[in-house]
Order: sequence, then C-alpha cells, then structure tokens
Amino acid sequence: MDDEITVEKIAQHYSSAMDSVNLINAVIADPDVYANDETVMKRNVDHLELVIDWTFWTDEDLSPFTNTITAGKAHIAV
Repeated sequence: MDDEITVEKIAQHYSSAMDSVNLINAVIADPDVYANDETVMKRNVDHLELVIDWTFWTDEDLSPFTNTITAGKAHIAV
C-alpha cells in the first residue's frame, strides 16, 4: 500500500472492492456460471476481509463489504 493515500486512491480501492462485491453477488445468483472456478468465492471474500480492515477509510459506506462477506461465507458453507 502506498504511504500517501489520496481521495482518488481511496475511490479506486472502493471501486475495486465493489467489483468483488458484484462478483460474489453474481456467483450467489448463478453459481453454475462460475462452476469452472472453484476458488472465485473464497478469493473475493478474502479480498473484502482484507479491504475492510484498511485504516484509510473515511466516510465510505462499508456495509456492502460486510454484508457481502457474510453472504459469501454462507454460500461457501453450503
């Protein structure tokens, strides 16, 4: 991680994390599409768990991350 975090970099990190949120939701909605990649869910949940702990967040809404981590873990457990 860079020493200097700018507003633009925070926005980029948030956007990248939202990509994981969207992918996890897509896997949950249609797991057959992702059947050829057995690790897609775990990799993206792990990514969000890492992201949620970053200390540079300001007033960003992190609830999509926490909600999706919970849903992704539930999906993995099935």
